[in-house]
Amino acid sequence: MKLSLPIAMLLLSLVLPAVAIEEARKIEVKSQDSGNVKANDATDHEDAGPAAAKGDIPPDLLDDPHVREELAINEFTAPSISKLFDTLQFLMPLPIMEVERKMPARMSQDRADLAIELGFLIADGFLVVQAEQLDKVEDLAKDLTRYGKALGAGDRVNRHAASLLDSAKEKNVNQLKKELSSTQRDVEEELVTLRDADLAHLISLGGWIRALEVSTVAVDKQFSAERARKVMREDIADYYTESVAGLEPRISERPNYVAMRDLLAGLRTEMTLEAGKEPTPEMMKEIRKIAAQLVELALKRQQ
Repeated sequence: MKLSLPIAMLLLSLVLPAVAIEEARKIEVKSQDSGNVKANDATDHEDAGPAAAKGDIPPDLLDDPHVREELAINEFTAPSISKLFDTLQFLMPLPIMEVERKMPARMSQDRADLAIELGFLIADGFLVVQAEQLDKVEDLAKDLTRYGKALGAGDRVNRHAASLLDSAKEKNVNQLKKELSSTQRDVEEELVTLRDADLAHLISLGGWIRALEVSTVAVDKQFSAERARKVMREDIADYYTESVAGLEPRISERPNYVAMRDLLAGLRTEMTLEAGKEPTPEMMKEIRKIAAQLVELALKRQQ
């Protein structure tokens, strides 16, 4: 028969000296404290952490439904840049010349800067492939190699860079897209291994901002309500608002990230349509303006 601590103490008082009673009291207090600590730990775990802060990824942005399970840590999985760029095939022709940008020749010394710039770079890869400008793949592969090495994922990225060149020579567009998507996943996995999961989210954020820039320019130049709906994804804007807020303070508290978070929150409002309403050219012009501001802030390097 199992006795509760108070009953056990009563029995002890009849047969043991006072010192034993004091020891029994210590055991009871320790047991209570341990229970409180466990309860507090559980509450902290529920209230904190990237998963709670960053929210759920829109289902259509998961490149591989098994990625979360493979990484075993759900909050480390970031939206696929490949999926973000799937929209662009519905927005042809793309304003390639108008949105063209070159990566800086000098590498940043800050890993967060490198991560978000790598997101832009992978996105540009999809842009180049979508526009079938395969002559630009060689420069893309070189830049991917530079950034992969700087982030500590050089070996993984080198393999994909070599495959990108082979696929470009064979003019295999589908394989090029697969290699770019795999590049993001492999770098993400490497960053999780290095306990830099926030950087995986920054790569995805950079890719989305670049995709948003390109798509808003395309729709603004050739507007239709149907094309505008492809861009007006308040759920994605909402996800990235929470994702930026959930980054570790050394990143999220930088002035450009605070400003990005505010813009993203406003963007969600701009992208939300009232029941029975259609997108308008004026709405798209405002979203395009916000997208341009996000690009400027995202590429503002840490001093």
